Amino acid sequence: MQHAELMAWRNRLRRELLARRLALPADRLHAWRLAMDRHLQYGFPGLAKGVVAFCWPIRNEYDARHLMRRLREQGASTALPVVLAAKTPLVFREWHPGVEMELGKLDIPYPKAGVELVPNTVLLPMIGFDSEGYRLGYGGGFFDRTLASLRAHKPVVIGVSFELAAVPTIHPQPWDVPMDYVVTERGVYQREGGKLEFLGVPQPPSASALSSPVCYAAEIAPGYFGEDPAGG
Repeated sequence: MQHAELMAWRNRLRRELLARRLALPADRLHAWRLAMDRHLQYGFPGLAKGVVAFCWPIRNEYDARHLMRRLREQGASTALPVVLAAKTPLVFREWHPGVEMELGKLDIPYPKAGVELVPNTVLLPMIGFDSEGYRLGYGGGFFDRTLASLRAHKPVVIGVSFELAAVPTIHPQPWDVPMDYVVTERGVYQREGGKLEFLGVPQPPSASALSSPVCYAAEIAPGYFGEDPAGG
């Protein structure tokens, strides 16, 4: 497939998968988010001890902010990506509620200033993903450049999406960077031998080891994440 053909095909696939996600009802998104929170917390206990980069959710993406709150309570630092210039790698600035934000590309909020961190783990939303662990994003190439620039530090990259985003292939190109893991509402996948292998549903170590449950949306006061409490 020629480059122009590939880009046109990916754009069509991107529109189709995004339409599927945007059609999801709120109650299903909520249930899937809770399931993914559990999979990430139980499947990756090391998240609570490092720097976790995530993306502010848009267009019915998995909302990692609830899990980030829980991880910060356990000692983690959390960071959001920032675009400094076109066609350059992103940087990650520390974020927690109260940090001053600005709107960037696609009207996604990012920290206006603050400490730049190098993540141990990147939770990366995906419009689509394929059987080899490659990600279909919004087409800007920012994360491919960023992950390539972080190879010396090699963060663990966990793609987060829903099962409805799975496709046989995105026809990966040399610049595409595969995920180390993929987490959906179904459970956890790991990339082994160039293919995604389903590992199953992670379980908590033991009931007694859990000091408190996963953070649920109802526990968070309006405006906690910095949004307008009135919805404006």
